[in-house]
Amino acid sequence: MDKTNKLNYYKWHLGDRYDGWRVRKVDAVFSVIPYFLRTRMDAQNYFEERVPIDHIEQFIKEHKQDIPELSIMHVVMAALVRLVSQRPHLNRFVMWNKIFARNHVSFSIAVKRTLSDNGEETLIKPYFMPTDTLQDIVRKTKQEQEKNQKVGQQNASDTISRILGLLPDFAMRVVVWVLLWLDKVGLMPRFIEQASPWHCSIFLTNIGSIGVESIYHHLYEFGNCSMFVAMGKKSRRHAFNKSGDLTAYKSILLKFVMDERICDGFYYASSMRVLNKILSDPAVLLQAPEKVIIDEGVGRKRIDL
Repeated sequence: MDKTNKLNYYKWHLGDRYDGWRVRKVDAVFSVIPYFLRTRMDAQNYFEERVPIDHIEQFIKEHKQDIPELSIMHVVMAALVRLVSQRPHLNRFVMWNKIFARNHVSFSIAVKRTLSDNGEETLIKPYFMPTDTLQDIVRKTKQEQEKNQKVGQQNASDTISRILGLLPDFAMRVVVWVLLWLDKVGLMPRFIEQASPWHCSIFLTNIGSIGVESIYHHLYEFGNCSMFVAMGKKSRRHAFNKSGDLTAYKSILLKFVMDERICDGFYYASSMRVLNKILSDPAVLLQAPEKVIIDEGVGRKRIDL
């Protein structure tokens, strides 16, 4: 990760991790829940949101000259980055029964190098800042795609997977156990964490690009990702307008799987309303947010603001 993409809101203190600050100011219930719901599998919540896209497609047409690579996926990504900038609890994670505020914003995205059954699949991991605009999101995502799109090309994630795949079963079990333990205590080598697609703010899959409807995808036990978002294919729906007439509109279905230990249901529901508001007017993403909300749960004096 580029140092310029790391958030410097707080100084490091004992109990913090290399990838996050310890959250200490939480309700008593949330300080206890991670001990009972010990895994992300225990704590998964499911939510879906249908997003009208006629106005988004029109917005993309209007900006095809100044942002030529722009797509609906970029708009959704930018909206999620903006959401995290306003709802920072969504960028928390739980590790070893403790809650942390992530000190960066990153996405893991699965991409096919070629659209075929045998086409190579890899994962890219762009890093963003809470102040990033839609143009920044497109540029940074494109840079990561260009690094990894060539058939046969190996990125850090591919290389580590290939090396681990050469190990015999007993050695693989030992290595994975060690990595899981090191991750729990915050001592895992940084190059592995940075290459790992399971250490991110949001794992995003755009299966709509291959003509498939959205799915609920489980969270992973390895890593610290607390939110998985799946984008489905475009579909035509019908609804009654204010005049009582039946009208058709295009939409996509977003499905979320989220770790309920990082914030309560009301916070999640409020956050989805904020996301809807952003996506209803994508033009707001062309400018940086007026302010970035800082996770005050860390409970100490802020710096570099």
